[in-house]
Amino acid sequence: MADPNPTVGELFKAKVVTHDDLNALVDAVLGGRMEERAELGEGDTVDVAAAVKANAFATAVLRDKTSTTGTRRTAARTAILQARAQKA
Repeated sequence: MADPNPTVGELFKAKVVTHDDLNALVDAVLGGRMEERAELGEGDTVDVAAAVKANAFATAVLRDKTSTTGTRRTAARTAILQARAQKA
């Protein structure tokens, strides 16, 4: 039986979430526009703010004003990919 709450990374591998979808979520994090829930494909959502807050590394990197843009993007992307999606 398939996991009812797959990670965003699993949805990405299954091509439910596209590169553009993922990049838009990362851009939202870096732009400070994290909404409570972001829509993913096939009726799934992810709480991007909670995903970043739950990842200690991403939180530390995003708070560090000396972090490079690439490091910030990678940290946000990793936190999002590890987050569990929820059915809408």
